[in-house]
Amino acid sequence: MKALIQRVSYASVSVDQQCIGKIDHGVLAYIGLGHDDRLVDAQRMIDKILTYRIFENDDDPAKLGKLDKNVQQVGGGLLLVSQFTLMAKTDKGRRPDFGDAMAPDAAKALFEQLVTYAKTQYLHVATGQFGADMQVSSVNDGPLNFLLHI
Repeated sequence: MKALIQRVSYASVSVDQQCIGKIDHGVLAYIGLGHDDRLVDAQRMIDKILTYRIFENDDDPAKLGKLDKNVQQVGGGLLLVSQFTLMAKTDKGRRPDFGDAMAPDAAKALFEQLVTYAKTQYLHVATGQFGADMQVSSVNDGPLNFLLHI
C-alpha cells in the first residue's frame, strides 16, 4: 500500500462537474492498493497519515518553522482519493505496469473499509468516488509531498 500525501490549503474532488468532497487546510491523500494489502494495512496507513507531522509548529517559539504537528493537531481536513496508478512499476520501458495493483472489485471493498476506518478515527474526512473519472483540484501548501509505504 502506498499513499502520496500533500499538505494543502484547499482540495476538492468532482465527478461529472459535481463536487463530491472538499477540504480546506489539511491533507490530500492519494491511496494506492496492492494485491496483497489487507484491512490491517489500511488501518495502519490511516493511522500513519493522521499522525504524520507535516504542519509547522507556530505555538512554540523554539520549534517555529519545524514540521512538528499532524493534521489532527491543526484541525485540518483529510481528503482520501483512490489512485491505483501509485502501484505502477515504472523502472523499465516507457509504459507503466499495473501488475502490483489490487483487482478493482477487491480494491473498492478495501478502499471503502479504509474510508470507514478513517471516519471512526477523525471527524474531518472527505473522499472521492472509487473508479470514477475524478477531477481533483488542490492548492499544495509548501509544496510538501510525501510518499508513504506500508
